[in-house]
Amino acid sequence: MSLLTDDQKMLQETAANFLAEEGGIARQLRHWRDISCKDGFGHGLWKQFAELGLTGICIPETHGGMGLGVTEAALVLEEIGRNLTPSPFLASGVAAANSIEGTQHADRWYPGILSGEAVLSLAVDEGPRHSPSRTALEAKRQGNGFMLNGSKQFVVQGGSADMIITAARTAGSPGDTDGITLFAVAKDAPGLGIESAALVDSSKAARLTFSNVALDADAVIGDVDAGWQRLKRALAAGSAGASAELVGVASGASAMTLDYLRQRKQFGKLIGEFQSLQHRAAHLYSEIEIARAAAFKAAELIDSDDDRAELYVSVAKAKAADVANLAVREGVQMHGGIGMTDEHDIGLFMKREAVLAELFGDVYYHRERVAALSGY
Repeated sequence: MSLLTDDQKMLQETAANFLAEEGGIARQLRHWRDISCKDGFGHGLWKQFAELGLTGICIPETHGGMGLGVTEAALVLEEIGRNLTPSPFLASGVAAANSIEGTQHADRWYPGILSGEAVLSLAVDEGPRHSPSRTALEAKRQGNGFMLNGSKQFVVQGGSADMIITAARTAGSPGDTDGITLFAVAKDAPGLGIESAALVDSSKAARLTFSNVALDADAVIGDVDAGWQRLKRALAAGSAGASAELVGVASGASAMTLDYLRQRKQFGKLIGEFQSLQHRAAHLYSEIEIARAAAFKAAELIDSDDDRAELYVSVAKAKAADVANLAVREGVQMHGGIGMTDEHDIGLFMKREAVLAELFGDVYYHRERVAALSGY
């Protein structure tokens, strides 16, 4: 990107060097996958994120963070995608950090995020598709607090989280944006059931069941019945971050494929000399650049509280998911038979793309949002 500030370029370079050395595929993804790690990521690496200050990118300076924004987080997430680094950065350092900002829960949990000691997750979805306004998990008033009953699924790092930010319904009906409240639920809360599941890219998610989970009033994040705006901002930050990570996945897969085209010979020629493959590589390059521009524009609009942010976030997520899918399919196909084996890393990019494309809403959800926000 040519319009980055000097500080942003320094951050990007730091993240790129760190993740290429410490967060690479063999050292992290394959290692934790092959030993069947229950978390799917290394807590040691998360603490290294903290030592570099990366966990505090979205945390205000008043709480000891860097006081930056989603744009700077996106720079790190693109490098995470390029290296397929398993990490709770998106869930904890971006989505969760944004959802508790300005509340007493920030005082409680920001220090843990900053030190790399705490992992937070966001529990929103209840059905097979992303639909936050359809929240049905019931939170009934009981005494000085609330009683939660219902379920959540596809809670990324839900089994590893020290605290789960949970969207529940305190008023209204599924489909209403009014009446949604966010709660801070501890991992050991009585009545909370956690079933961990490995996703196709070896990352971990969880299905949660809430059976008479009793919370006091202090567990409310923000205001009762008015959690939608806070949730929407957290989901926007998460979607923009996932878009940037998808761009990184596309870039990483493309770079690996181009290297292969420069080395593999067929019929006595490097396959990269075949014009048909050159055309496909050039098309992919242009598509990745468009997706990158969309992702960072969305992040910048979030940081500037622009009214267009919601629209651009959905444009970015839909475009980045499309382009990453193109990149990984082209990569596997151009690698030929070896691209279908686990021994080669190109297939791992396809698996990560499949998970990220669903996170915070798939391409169809965001296309529909673009249409609706555009008046169609």
